[in-house]
Amino acid sequence: MSLNFKKTYTFAVISTLYITLFSTALVVGLLFLFATFSWQFAVAFAFSIAFFSFFVLQYRVEHFIYRRVKKIYDDVSLLDSSTLRTQSITTDMATLTREVKKFATDKKLEIENLKVREEYRREFMGNVSHELKTPLFTVQGYLSTLLDGAMKDKDLRKKYLERAEKGVERLIYIVEDLDMISKLEMGQLNLEYSEFNIVELIQNVFDLLEMNADKKNIILMFDRKYNKAINVIADQEKIQQSITNLVINSIKYGKENGTTEVAIEDLVENKIIVRVKDNGEGIEQQFIPRLFERFFRVDKSGARSEGGSGLGLSIVKHIIEGHNEKIYVESEFSKGSEFSFTLEKVK
Repeated sequence: MSLNFKKTYTFAVISTLYITLFSTALVVGLLFLFATFSWQFAVAFAFSIAFFSFFVLQYRVEHFIYRRVKKIYDDVSLLDSSTLRTQSITTDMATLTREVKKFATDKKLEIENLKVREEYRREFMGNVSHELKTPLFTVQGYLSTLLDGAMKDKDLRKKYLERAEKGVERLIYIVEDLDMISKLEMGQLNLEYSEFNIVELIQNVFDLLEMNADKKNIILMFDRKYNKAINVIADQEKIQQSITNLVINSIKYGKENGTTEVAIEDLVENKIIVRVKDNGEGIEQQFIPRLFERFFRVDKSGARSEGGSGLGLSIVKHIIEGHNEKIYVESEFSKGSEFSFTLEKVK
């Protein structure tokens, strides 16, 4: 490790001053008591002792501290501190204390972040295992039943094969969503920007999800005041997927006989904000920061019974942030939630 040595003379100068003052005062006192006093002698003695003390102190202390400080730098460099590697060794205790304290604080934060990531990794792996295990066991159960003799019953065979097919479809759905998130995170899913009418796109989403909403008697509301096209610049397919995921999520967690409302508002001159609001279950405040994590569910049992991969909100977040836009969430428990995101508007 090649490190330059940054010297400090403060300690030597102050120590020299103390020694010089004490020695000169002692000599002057002795001269008054035992010999003839001479200012020339006193000044010459003071300069001599100051010169000698400074260089002895600086040389001795410099090398004494340097050896110990260099050991500190060598020890911490083993922890791969790029900050300390690029700095000169200093014997200034205040500077050294600040550097080592900052180094220790940075390492502590790094360790805490690693612990959080490890916990997240374990939870993520557990969630992936659970999500894949459920449809796999379902498919395996139906196929095993058929192989054990149910194959001879034509009606039962058809019913079990159809259920096994649904299990396979769910597996495919989860794997495709995981693949999309991985590509979004690695920047491998290129966004194809184009100009399109966001009003028409939202209406298409409503047409596709109308039957889903009818099953829970949820009214899909989209204000008819948008009689003019509102053109935006984005990846049309990905934005449609984002709005679809948000509306599906709203229906899934919405109350029966409830509402899901989508609105478009001007934010600034070249930005709009799309809001998806419902009067459903709502979300407790402590869960909101984790809403966009993969597989995170507030009510795990209820959510799984509703189906879905548990990746919808995470995909939405990655798509919106991939457009360099912002996504927001506001929710009040038992009163409903609102998800919103910004888009660039064509002037």
